[in-house]
Amino acid sequence: MRDEFGALLTEQRNPKSMRLDVISTREIVALINEEDASVAAAVRRVLAEITRAADLIADRIRHGGRVFYVGAGTSGRIALLDASEWPPTFGTSPDLVQVIIAGGVSAGVQSAAPLEDDATLGARDLAARDPQARDVVVGLAASGRTPYVMGALQRAREAGAATVAICSNPGAPMIASADIAIVAVTGPELLTGSTRMKAGTAQKMILNMLSTAAMVRLGKVYSNLMVDVTPANEKLLERARRIVSEAAGIPAAEAARVLDAGGRNLKTAIVMAGRRCSAEEANAALARAGGLIRKALEERGP
Repeated sequence: MRDEFGALLTEQRNPKSMRLDVISTREIVALINEEDASVAAAVRRVLAEITRAADLIADRIRHGGRVFYVGAGTSGRIALLDASEWPPTFGTSPDLVQVIIAGGVSAGVQSAAPLEDDATLGARDLAARDPQARDVVVGLAASGRTPYVMGALQRAREAGAATVAICSNPGAPMIASADIAIVAVTGPELLTGSTRMKAGTAQKMILNMLSTAAMVRLGKVYSNLMVDVTPANEKLLERARRIVSEAAGIPAAEAARVLDAGGRNLKTAIVMAGRRCSAEEANAALARAGGLIRKALEERGP
């Protein structure tokens, strides 16, 4: 087992950094920057798989499903970062995307390394969330072989849920447990085995793509504007007014008035301004359009 792990590409020594401890600080940061620049290319090579996964997530959410991110260590912390941004950015319920980390949420700041080796625990932690066939479980592990994550993915398959695996080692065993495998091959780390670096960056980039693309498909974005932001404080209220002003092409004062008339719902306000209608009529148009602002604005009728 130890020899197999040492053979992983992400555990190999990087020939570019053999003198990392003797070069200057300027050379260290330049080398890190150079290696980081290669991550985007690695992610670009798996855009087809990312596209399939994003469409899958959007479809499952559209039909009442939830998204579960499962990870351990760095992967779990990266998953937690992405998931925590869904509610404020897209106005989603906190239950829509959930993170399952070996050791619990506290492992986001404290290591729970021994628990990563427990596949049964991963399966049990997912089972506690009662996964359904309409859900999607996204497993993250740079190595592609973390037992905790693999146990959760196997439990997801038993429940009939869709599964996505994100890793950085080709041929990793986790791939077999996934309906869609996203394998961004980032190569040996500058600091040997420190997958918080390139592999972790790839995971963050991929999750950015999955969450953003899925939310666009579900109508949470109009043009390039966040239109499901909840104006929960003064800063967000000002942002909401600005979004309505830009989306509807109306002055700021008018945007503020329409936003208030629409119950501070950005989508409602934008359609009200565009169709010159009441909040009730705007909401009805949005319902017929499946929540898509552009479709509601282009619709002919009431």
